[in-house]
Amino acid sequence: MTASSKNLGAQGEELAARYLSACGYVILERNYRSPGGEIDIIAQDGAATCFIEVKTRRSLAYGQPGEHITREKRRRIIRSAISYLSKRGAAAATRACRFDVVYVIFDGATPGDEPRIELVRNAFTL
Repeated sequence: MTASSKNLGAQGEELAARYLSACGYVILERNYRSPGGEIDIIAQDGAATCFIEVKTRRSLAYGQPGEHITREKRRRIIRSAISYLSKRGAAAATRACRFDVVYVIFDGATPGDEPRIELVRNAFTL
């Protein structure tokens, strides 16, 4: 991954976190790492703990961002979510959980070249 791609990804994650906060989510963790993988954002939405993958793109030339969340990537996110919950005890493990995805697309299609941001709740399941 080039420095430019990392910068774009970091910018997308920052915008996604702000967007989620504006939607009422409470951000609990960012870039949570476990031996199984990484979760971009962990947040609380009402009673649910949400594990959120952020996909940032400059354009849709190579397909929709969600097409790049492979089965293996989903497995790593799920393993990391299990790790997160197990470290927080029984109360965390019994809460409702879901896996969301936020797409951030910098394609110049919006007024003022603002990125398009789309939230997909329950994007995938266990």
